[in-house]
Amino acid sequence: MAQSERIAEFRASSYGVDGVAARMRALGDDWPPRDGVAVFNRVYLSVTEEVARHLGHGVFPDARSTVTLNVCFAERYFAAVEAAADGRRPPACWRPLFQYRRHPGVLPLQFALAGINAHIGHDLAFALVDACHLLGCEPADLEDEFDRVGDVLVCLEEHIREELMPGPDLLQVGDPLTHLAGSWSLERARDGAWASGRALWALRDLPGVAEEFGERLDGAVGLVGRILLTPLPD
Repeated sequence: MAQSERIAEFRASSYGVDGVAARMRALGDDWPPRDGVAVFNRVYLSVTEEVARHLGHGVFPDARSTVTLNVCFAERYFAAVEAAADGRRPPACWRPLFQYRRHPGVLPLQFALAGINAHIGHDLAFALVDACHLLGCEPADLEDEFDRVGDVLVCLEEHIREELMPGPDLLQVGDPLTHLAGSWSLERARDGAWASGRALWALRDLPGVAEEFGERLDGAVGLVGRILLTPLPD
């Protein structure tokens, strides 16, 4: 879909952060709790609800920019879900999660991290560009909103690891899950998304180069997701 068409679609169906949360709840109702995409959806819903609370308390000075960035961000996830549901291929970054979503050897923490990896590592960069087009601004104008949303994500990632990681009495330092969980960092992924988003924005007048850059980013993030979803022995 062309950028202008995405913008028109966004404006026609803009519903804010509360609307995003409502869509996530509806999706979650249709999936078994153990489903890998459902696991990520619950994580993402908790992030969205936290952002909504922060908006309600005035934590984000520029509410319009924050809402726009968050809705653009969520639309990337919803598009991947719709593609998979329609039998189309979602972006490469999302394919491992949809392929392994019912694998009995993959643990909930792995599903959560793989989804976060796809959404932060790939979608956030493109959402930044989408938001800049919608708001008529540069990425630098959204840096504060980007960082504040990132701070919420980092705090919730810590909570997710505590909630989904088996207790320390069940894991050893050399345990495969300990190794996998410790090999990925949301903060590094967020920093990478900011750099990728700025690069995509700088390449906006070079569509061929921008497309190639986006495809390479998509594939690289998908490879990390596949590693995170390595089935583990009982």
